[in-house]
Amino acid sequence: MIVGIHQPNFIPWIGYFYKIYRSDIFVLLNDVQFVKNSYADRNSIKTSNRCCYLKLPLEIPSHTTNYNEIRIKHELNWKDKQLKTIEMNYKKAPFFKEVFSDVEMWFSSEEKMLDKFNSKIIMDISKKLNFSTEFVYSGDFHILDKSTDRLIDIIKLCGGDAYFSGMGGAKYQEEERYKEEKIKLIYTDFTYPEYPQLWKGFEKNLTVLDILFNCGYEKSAEIIKGAGK
Repeated sequence: MIVGIHQPNFIPWIGYFYKIYRSDIFVLLNDVQFVKNSYADRNSIKTSNRCCYLKLPLEIPSHTTNYNEIRIKHELNWKDKQLKTIEMNYKKAPFFKEVFSDVEMWFSSEEKMLDKFNSKIIMDISKKLNFSTEFVYSGDFHILDKSTDRLIDIIKLCGGDAYFSGMGGAKYQEEERYKEEKIKLIYTDFTYPEYPQLWKGFEKNLTVLDILFNCGYEKSAEIIKGAGK
């Protein structure tokens, strides 16, 4: 049983969904400290002038606040502005109508908590990509351990015997601890695939919306699944 673990980011990039695809269980890490200027509340889209950010307005009580304690400021009416930005830049994309209706549905949510808002989008996109991965929240386990011990506890509670680690994981993973617990470490073999995009040139590290608008769910799933080396 392969377990993947990651914070619930805002409409993540395709490498995030490759990690979901490769995992039998994907743990949404929602009870760890929120990191400012991360992809938890923002992501980028391609425009005629390179890229621009979509960003959620947040209420962050303190610098030690966890993901599952942060509220989205829906009262600031951010949704219409972001929908217009998306429409302006992707209305000529082949699968605009199909995907944009889903974006409107996701943004219509009145879910106040950041972790739940992001997670619902992630889970819905995964379902539309026909991924069979099971999702759980780390906060449901009430684990007090930190760092590697925390990850190992999560994996074991999920019934996992393998951990699918993200890019750069080899730099900080305590490999001996996983061996002691008889957990196999699998480092991602993700390679960023090229696919048709609007405008000149190819931009990497965009929100998954870019590939969905340009390729549709079925083709996007095929591309993401084939992104391993």
